[in-house]
Amino acid sequence: MVGGIPWEIVERLYTYDMVIECPSSYGAGKAVTYDPTTLKVVWEQTALDSGLGLLLHTFCVDVLMESDRIAGLVVASKRGLGLIKGRVFVDASGDADLAYRSGAPFEAAGSDGQPAQSLTTTFRLGGVDHERAKTVKREELVSRMKAANLSGDYRLPREEGSVHRTPIEGVVATNMTRVAYVDGTDPEELTKAEVEGRKQALEYSRFLREQIPGYERAYLMNFSTQIGIRETRRIWGEYRLTRDDVLSARKFDDAIAQCGAPIEDHQPGSSTRWEYVPEGGTYDIPYRVLLPQGVSNLLVAGRCLSADHDAHASVRSMGQCMAMGQAAGTAAALAVHTDIFPRDLDTPALQERLRADGALFSGAPVIAAAS
Repeated sequence: MVGGIPWEIVERLYTYDMVIECPSSYGAGKAVTYDPTTLKVVWEQTALDSGLGLLLHTFCVDVLMESDRIAGLVVASKRGLGLIKGRVFVDASGDADLAYRSGAPFEAAGSDGQPAQSLTTTFRLGGVDHERAKTVKREELVSRMKAANLSGDYRLPREEGSVHRTPIEGVVATNMTRVAYVDGTDPEELTKAEVEGRKQALEYSRFLREQIPGYERAYLMNFSTQIGIRETRRIWGEYRLTRDDVLSARKFDDAIAQCGAPIEDHQPGSSTRWEYVPEGGTYDIPYRVLLPQGVSNLLVAGRCLSADHDAHASVRSMGQCMAMGQAAGTAAALAVHTDIFPRDLDTPALQERLRADGALFSGAPVIAAAS
């Protein structure tokens, strides 16, 4: 359910013939499958074409604060330590790293009594016979996983998951492995999770080759760049998106994006909890969830937004994170140009600019939503 810059990314992937669209089976909107290697080039070239400067291989290790304002980022690279100054900052780390270092309040995943969502190492397989593989429906795949575990010949912590056809013939992308009870901000725990995730990926690959038609000649191409983390720190923002907001398809006056994804809670254990937005509807993502309390010149974008556990389990996916990124970036630019703090921004002016740039939310015209 995105337009604007996120959809521009999809359109650029089309120029490489490296994207597949289909109706989403997980709620409103479309499902987009892409080649991640090509996407890296698209991200970089889109940024460079817009006039942005890129700085890779550089890590924020601390912040310089002046009262409640971030004055600069202390960064580390192969050249040593440096300082990057700015007037407005956007934390798109996913883990609220910048918000955390600047002292903004946050809720750690798992601290509310609900276990933090499990981690997943995705992997891609080549040599798959798509026509034969697609005859095995999801229900049968789950049944075969359960039987495989009961046989004692396999160790499959998650007895479900999904396999997605990619734009490359014979190549599929998976979402199957499950590593639970991990603090995604603890490097020691993350190291163990990386090792376990890759071990599981090999086991799931073996299961597919030996038990699922069409995978007999499949081979492992690669793992995800790092293990997929769903939930760590969630900021306390000017507003907190809630479970009720999601399941009531709530609309907001300060909407900057929308979401039709269900609550998809990857709990510890073999299954996933799903709860859907009623009648294939959508809810709004309000601007206030991007504004951390206590830090005047900071916005966040992505899965570190202000939300409770259940709402977060719906809004954390890539499409919505991209839409939040456009909103946060636009808000940061408008704040700099008008010399005000992001929380003081005129929300209708922000919405007008987002609409003009093709963003989709309540009251926004549906343009460029599909190719």
